[in-house]
Amino acid sequence: MAAKIDWNNLGFDYIKTNANIRCRFDGKKWSQLAITDDEYIHMHIATMGLHYGIMAFEGLKAFRGVDGKVRLFRAADNARRFQSSAYKLCLEPMPTDVFVEACVRLVKENIDFVPPYESGASLYVRPLMYGSQIAIGVHRCPEVDIIFFASPVGPYFKGGMHLIKVVIDRMQDRAAPRGTGDIKAGGNYASSLLSGEKAHEMGYDNVMYLDAAQHRFIEECGAANFFGIKNGTYVTPASPSILPSVTNDSLRTLAHDMGLNVEQRPVTVEELKTFEEAGACGTAAVISPIGSIYDIDTQEYIDYGKKIGPVSLALYNALRDIQYGRAEDKHNWCIIVE
Repeated sequence: MAAKIDWNNLGFDYIKTNANIRCRFDGKKWSQLAITDDEYIHMHIATMGLHYGIMAFEGLKAFRGVDGKVRLFRAADNARRFQSSAYKLCLEPMPTDVFVEACVRLVKENIDFVPPYESGASLYVRPLMYGSQIAIGVHRCPEVDIIFFASPVGPYFKGGMHLIKVVIDRMQDRAAPRGTGDIKAGGNYASSLLSGEKAHEMGYDNVMYLDAAQHRFIEECGAANFFGIKNGTYVTPASPSILPSVTNDSLRTLAHDMGLNVEQRPVTVEELKTFEEAGACGTAAVISPIGSIYDIDTQEYIDYGKKIGPVSLALYNALRDIQYGRAEDKHNWCIIVE
């Protein structure tokens, strides 16, 4: 089937691959990793994760490099974030070595589905966990099912990276302080759908979410972290309800390597107008450079220009060069799978 894929016209959709990998914690111990070609989850109608949102996921990618080698990017870091999600949902955390082993085996099983280097596409890896005990009461779930599956996906921006338009809408909060905003729980994404749909209907690409307590501080930009550039400094918000992005962490490291100062701190709405460049960052796009931001309540419009900022472009290229093997992996972020 992989031979029939049009690698140059992939979207961000599910495509069946050779296999997925499953593992289960029965309340006492983890099972062995099991490889299957079954695409379906068979669950009881009283499965706890289905009723109470006791589920979380991760997202990472494997890239076929310029040298033909396949690189899996920062799997151990995704494993640690997966553990944080499990802990907050009172699920058994999967050990880092088992998580990494599952990701590597998954990529190997589906190696023919890693897109060719020239396509600019990648193999997206999605680990998914949910509380699998059969019960109707709300309590800690001692049983966990985890599934690792993959799908080839195209570059986020067709035809090259371009600027996006963002709107600040206080109609809906993404996450409350000390809630689940700092983990990759499925409910966080469900809670952003309504405001996201409204933004798209208004002609905007994304929603800028503010803190739920005061609506003064920047949280996330859609499902991605926010960053701004000013005076030779990479600035990104700090908040207990922001998901710690692996991509953002990578960009902060690369920004430091490039000689920029790096600040992770609260960022007010008022500060947005002081940035020379702004962007959203995450696994899917790496960087979505922001061209403009409109605040519905204040009717203030911030214009960052018509071209992608030089720092954002340099950071994007630096990260992509590591992922595709065009630059030295000084920070040991990649696992060579094949």
